Amino acid sequence: MPTVLRIGPYRLFFFSNEGAEPAHIHIEADDRLAKFWLEPVACCESIGFSAKELGVIARIVDEHRETCLRRWHEHHGR
Repeated sequence: MPTVLRIGPYRLFFFSNEGAEPAHIHIEADDRLAKFWLEPVACCESIGFSAKELGVIARIVDEHRETCLRRWHEHHGR
């Protein structure tokens, strides 16, 4: 589970075995978890985050999208 970034309470990471899926990032904070597609940035799964917090996370993912994409492609060899 390579960690891409830590911002405030959020850890942005991906799983090594998900290279067949479109580029995405997982976000966790405590026992809450979300998954965002990176092209375009969109929430596709969420457990425990409020709608307001998902908005904050979406802005973070959008702001760091290029870093997340670069790390995804480096790791998955694309």
